[in-house]
Amino acid sequence: LALYFHIGEREEKCIIEDIPSDTLVVGNYKVQRWDIHKHDFLESAPGLGMFVTVTSPSAEVLLSKLYGPQGTFSFTSYLSGEHIICFQSNSTRFAVTAGSKLRMHLDIRVGEHFLDESAIQAKDKVDEVNERLEHLIEQINHVTREQEYEREREEKFRKTSEETNSNILWWAIAQTLILISIGIWQIKSLRDFFISKKLV
Repeated sequence: LALYFHIGEREEKCIIEDIPSDTLVVGNYKVQRWDIHKHDFLESAPGLGMFVTVTSPSAEVLLSKLYGPQGTFSFTSYLSGEHIICFQSNSTRFAVTAGSKLRMHLDIRVGEHFLDESAIQAKDKVDEVNERLEHLIEQINHVTREQEYEREREEKFRKTSEETNSNILWWAIAQTLILISIGIWQIKSLRDFFISKKLV
């Protein structure tokens, strides 16, 4: 997931990531500050820090740390489900001037250890093969965890669908019985009315 978004100083911005359990998540970000005079975002925002907070589906805080204007954060999920990743600048400027616009570039990688190509080039061929094998194994494990998570979600959805279908069936039967009962009662009432009026 690679994206960028605008955020005000002191404003908190959160994204939601649906992550399987036991999965490594690595995030890289860079913050740029809007320059009123140049009418453009500066290449960097020196002196500005970002609080990064990660909350699990059970509301447990997995990460809460202050980083610089650009940095890398990582965490491991313990539960499968929606994880909330929040960012907020540590601007110390006065509230009147703290509304400056920031641009945040964010790249989140889920479920793998990434290759450092420069490090691989510095190793001999055997180490390179080992590194790539470890990378492939990690990717396979990630795909397996993703499939297991999708199977769990599919099972929950199937059970919900079956329960809903069962409820609809019983409701249809109940409606039919009610309509039949009302019909019989109406026929009996009309018959009793005609007999009382000696029309039959």
